[in-house]
Amino acid sequence: MRFGHFDDAAREYVITTPRTPYPWINYLGCEEFYGIISHLAGGYCFHRDARLRRLTRYRYNGVPTDAGGRTYYLKDGDDYWTPAWAPVKRELEHYQCRHGLGYTRITGARGGVRAELLFLVPLGASAELHRITLRNEGKARKRLRLFSLVEFCLWNALDDQTNFQRNWSTGEVEVEGSTLYHVTEYRERRNHYAYYHVNAPLAGFDTDRESFLGLYNGLHEPQVVVEGEPRNSVASGWQPIGSHAVDVELEPGEERSLVFVLGYAENPRDRKWERPGQVNKAPAREVIARFSTAAQVDAAMAALRAHWDALLSAFTVRSPDERLDRMVNVWNPYQCMVTFNVSRSASYFESGIGRGMGFRDSNQDLLGFVHQVPTRARQRILDLAATQFPDGSAYHQYQPLTRRGNHDVGSGFNDDPLWLILAVAAYTKETGDYAILDEQVPFDNDERTRAPLLDHLRRSFEHVLANLGPHGLPLIGRADWNDCLNLNCFSETPDEPYQTTGTRDGRTAESVMIAGMFAAIGPEWARLLSHQGRPAEAAEALEAVRRMERAILEHGWDGEWFLRAYDFHGRKVGSRQCAEGQIFVESQGWCVMGGVGLRTGQARQALDSVAARLDTPYGILLQQPAYRSYHRELGEISSYPPGYKENAGIFCHSNPWIMIAETLVGRPDRAFAYYRKLAPAYLEDISEIHRTEPYVHAQMIAGRDAVRHGEAKNAWLTGTAAWSFVAVSQYLLGIRPEHEGLRVSPCLPAEIPEFTVTRRCRGATYLVHVRNSGGGGRARLTVDGRALEGEVVPWARPGAVVEVDCVV
Repeated sequence: MRFGHFDDAAREYVITTPRTPYPWINYLGCEEFYGIISHLAGGYCFHRDARLRRLTRYRYNGVPTDAGGRTYYLKDGDDYWTPAWAPVKRELEHYQCRHGLGYTRITGARGGVRAELLFLVPLGASAELHRITLRNEGKARKRLRLFSLVEFCLWNALDDQTNFQRNWSTGEVEVEGSTLYHVTEYRERRNHYAYYHVNAPLAGFDTDRESFLGLYNGLHEPQVVVEGEPRNSVASGWQPIGSHAVDVELEPGEERSLVFVLGYAENPRDRKWERPGQVNKAPAREVIARFSTAAQVDAAMAALRAHWDALLSAFTVRSPDERLDRMVNVWNPYQCMVTFNVSRSASYFESGIGRGMGFRDSNQDLLGFVHQVPTRARQRILDLAATQFPDGSAYHQYQPLTRRGNHDVGSGFNDDPLWLILAVAAYTKETGDYAILDEQVPFDNDERTRAPLLDHLRRSFEHVLANLGPHGLPLIGRADWNDCLNLNCFSETPDEPYQTTGTRDGRTAESVMIAGMFAAIGPEWARLLSHQGRPAEAAEALEAVRRMERAILEHGWDGEWFLRAYDFHGRKVGSRQCAEGQIFVESQGWCVMGGVGLRTGQARQALDSVAARLDTPYGILLQQPAYRSYHRELGEISSYPPGYKENAGIFCHSNPWIMIAETLVGRPDRAFAYYRKLAPAYLEDISEIHRTEPYVHAQMIAGRDAVRHGEAKNAWLTGTAAWSFVAVSQYLLGIRPEHEGLRVSPCLPAEIPEFTVTRRCRGATYLVHVRNSGGGGRARLTVDGRALEGEVVPWARPGAVVEVDCVV
């Protein structure tokens, strides 16, 4: 069942009913200010850090789902309604939501009035713009009163939900003309505030929630709106809000636009005040002046569109499959940019309170966005490297505002160091900027410990070799990529975090997945060393990789597939000897990606086992059989009900590894079949099952052991986005940068007989036209009319346009 459709020309997803299976959201902002917005205008916004600089409140786990956000009420005589349908939920004569790239447009009509709400974050401003266009479609004059509503959050989103003794006594506001200022705590330690402005005279305002709603009323029946009269309340403690009342008169056929600005302002410490006791409002006034008219909003929209045009033009495909094109050209890279901006911090499944930026997450995310914003990717790499410790390990998470490591979680996730090598390799291939390897970067953000980035990578590589277990395989630490496989924790205490328990520090639990990563990423480290003129060290690195391959084949092969791990007691995990959890997907993907068993047949055999044991109509399961009892020695993985999350769910993040692996063994039909099961554009017809947005990837889909097999959770902020883009662009379409040039090695089935990729890289543009028989064999290339030996097109000078013809 569909609840909308793609508008490919506009690059929008059009939702045609407010009653979607779950709130379908979008993200506003692409620099320092971000907003989450649902198809009902729910959500919140923040400056840089969703915990420490949140402007507006959102109630997670609330009833009803998606309560609160940016609400606009229309009072029309005795009737009142909300153009976004919720929270009033009066039936609308027309409803539509268009989620675009960095903006959302919601239209509702009732009683002869049509209201269009446009939401965006303009480039170069820490503010949301809300343009409300009202049109009288009836035959009589309309006298309307428009009420706005946002609930201000007390800056620290965690404190906002816990410390009521203080927070309900500190609320302060200032009202100046048509601007409402939220200045709670400004006169003490803060030098930042929020403001909410409309470009029209006010019929009144409210800044106190209880005065606006009435004590026992909900958002669907605010007393001020029901009665049609603002209270002009000035918050003092309790719960500050922002609400404007604006009168609008419209003749038949007439329309009028109002522009609201919801923003964040920050002052230098020595310029906090305009005069004693009065907030310095200059930065807010400057932004308000830039966006005070509908024409200025139009200009901001045009600039935003141009911004996304430039980002998305770095890689485009034109093929006979429109769903493939819309994923590759628009929605997958768009999701990759969102994960770059907020990592795993802020969505309808992540509250923005605890996780911040993940070290592992952000390094993987970079693989999907480096071609769009290489300069920002460079800075992200340096930020990540600065959270590393001298022994090569790293903080597992850090806060984006401070760029400091999260001490609550700490380190000990032994896959983390390798991801930094993979990210730097991807960046240098994309840009040719090898000077980054000489950048001086501190350890643990201690400026006294600065060392070249190359040294950080060396310590990442050596961290694995310094932490090998009894079988010569890498120790897992607290966990590897699967944060729920906790082989050293043995937790028996309710409410105790599995990953940070640290009850056992033994050096026996080993990860075959990290071993496969080492086999795949170690050669990337060797290539960087060779490029830097260190052939002897590169040779040593490759010999360490060969030793790891031997250890995998001797101790990590279970007869038909690769083991997942050895536990604290030295027992196999992910083996036919196990009653539950006999086969896991992660080690099959990474060992094959590392080339283990490619020559000797184990690679194909492992992938055949994946197809036979883990494949479902909705994607590849994480493991089988599901755990039906709690295994203390395995940790969190067996705490989930069968079929959910890491306990035999379809953890989408790991599916692209199998797609890539299938291309490496030359099986395009199976690789593309896996891709179609996961790419959301192909799942639009099962939205009532899938539930999450049909335009972005989800983190998890319920497995076949679950009650609701095929139901997705946690869309948007997932490594699935980056890895799916890597799989489809670099391995299925087969266009990927190498140190020496652009590799062209497509691996698609015969149902895609030809396609054209435009790839911008290192300042040149490559136009690659592919004719494909679907056999998965080697590509024959002609470059600017001349036959080329091999599959790597040498880098061209900046500004050049290179024509590549490819026959597979």
